[in-house]
Amino acid sequence: EVQLVESGGGLVQAGGSLRLSCAASGFTFDDYAIGWFRQAPGKEREGVSCISSSDGSTYYADSVKGRFTISSDNAKNTVYLQMNSLKPEDTAVYYCAAKGYYCSHKAPFGSWGQGTQVTVSS
Repeated sequence: EVQLVESGGGLVQAGGSLRLSCAASGFTFDDYAIGWFRQAPGKEREGVSCISSSDGSTYYADSVKGRFTISSDNAKNTVYLQMNSLKPEDTAVYYCAAKGYYCSHKAPFGSWGQGTQVTVSS
């Protein structure tokens, strides 16, 4: 069974930085894509970033390009989301999720973490 555990959320002032971690277990890490999503109150869930563990290819939503960086440490089975220049509109619960294959594959993300709150104050 795939298990994902997020950490690293918190309260930060606008312009600040946070690094989220997603520790994964229960699958062959190199065969999966790990994505970060977020959901703010009253809004739909939004895909933020994704990394394909097989070749390291990445995806970013336009709203975070140039500010967020996704990376993976396969030895630790952990994916990170470095978030810089944070804005109040980045406030949301952030979730990591896993699926087989690679980021752009049509397969849905089937395993989800419990989420971690990120709050950016103005």
